[in-house]
Amino acid sequence: MKMQNVGKMMFVAVLAVALMAGCAKKPAPGDTMGTTEMGTTQESSQQDTGFQEQAIQETPSMETTTAGTQIMGLERVFFEFDQYTLTPEARTVLANNAQYMKENPMVKVVVEGHCDERGSDEYNLALGERRAAAAKNFMVSLGVPADRMTIISYGEEIPLDPRNTEDAWAKNRRVEFKAVR
Repeated sequence: MKMQNVGKMMFVAVLAVALMAGCAKKPAPGDTMGTTEMGTTQESSQQDTGFQEQAIQETPSMETTTAGTQIMGLERVFFEFDQYTLTPEARTVLANNAQYMKENPMVKVVVEGHCDERGSDEYNLALGERRAAAAKNFMVSLGVPADRMTIISYGEEIPLDPRNTEDAWAKNRRVEFKAVR
């Protein structure tokens, strides 16, 4: 009788260990952060954007995020609902970003288009691409070489604010600039 209880307890223990191992958190597809020997984070994978992501040592001018390396000298641009036209505020920000790019000729960026969660996945991917293209084209018109920028759309996949509020949606309708080599 005791032998059966020991056998059952062993079975339960093995089952528990197997279940815990199977439930270990797996990195999300966009979760590409690694840690260097010095403890700073760096990008450890490549996006299919035509450029290779930088493995960057932390500097005051860059902020590493799960989606890539945000260049601190380049600001986000925000959009109105269901729009990809540039507001006067967006044009001012992009003019400053263009100036930064002209002053830093080695900087290449991925111009990322983002949307809020409303709309289909396909629609939001297309809208995000149009937003990124509008930002890139405006900066090209200000003298930034087009070959230093490539565009990608993430649609609604990488929200800044995951809440379902007007405030959150306004934050998620944006274009961001991420560093590449």
